[in-house]
Amino acid sequence: MSEGHDGEHVHPESGEELSVYARRAQAIEALMVEKGVCSTSEVDQMMNMVESRSPSDGAKVVAHAWSDPEFKARLLADPRSALTEIGYSLPDTTPHLAVVENTEQVHHMVVCTLCSCYPRALLGRPPDWYKSFAYRSRAVVDPRGVMREFGLELADSVEVQVLDSTADLRYLVLPRRPAGTENLSEAELAKLVSRDCMIGVTDPHVPEGVAAS
Repeated sequence: MSEGHDGEHVHPESGEELSVYARRAQAIEALMVEKGVCSTSEVDQMMNMVESRSPSDGAKVVAHAWSDPEFKARLLADPRSALTEIGYSLPDTTPHLAVVENTEQVHHMVVCTLCSCYPRALLGRPPDWYKSFAYRSRAVVDPRGVMREFGLELADSVEVQVLDSTADLRYLVLPRRPAGTENLSEAELAKLVSRDCMIGVTDPHVPEGVAAS
């Protein structure tokens, strides 16, 4: 990091002025390295992993869990070990990941009320709306209203559980498998899984020709 005119902090590669948040992140990283909490290489490794992840990775995990009941049981009980089985090794520096399953009786919805804690190691960067104050505040007091705006109307008999993601604990929602998809391959199933349904604000896409249950 270098300084431009009048003490402005400038990105060494792009020459653009860094935001206050970027400068804060750099200061925190420097302090953590100085204190021996992590190394620069570990930070770079985590950043590269996050940049390489996208919701399609999470969709593959969900599709595999739908197709393999034994894997699903392991995923719910010990996500880190189960993910390693299928090639998603989470570094030791990542926060704990919990996988929660939506059922006919219970629907989970994830929010980070303080900032934007999110399972980046599996889904990549969170969407802008997830980080917004409107979502962070309304998800707690009116989760059904928020889901309704995403097109999801749940029956009154379904219990809604709002989970607060934190710096130490992140959540991945395992959505309900749409009815009538028994003959689809894992690749076809993965196409039904959106980022939003792994947060819990929507349900998976319903294939054409299949009536929504």
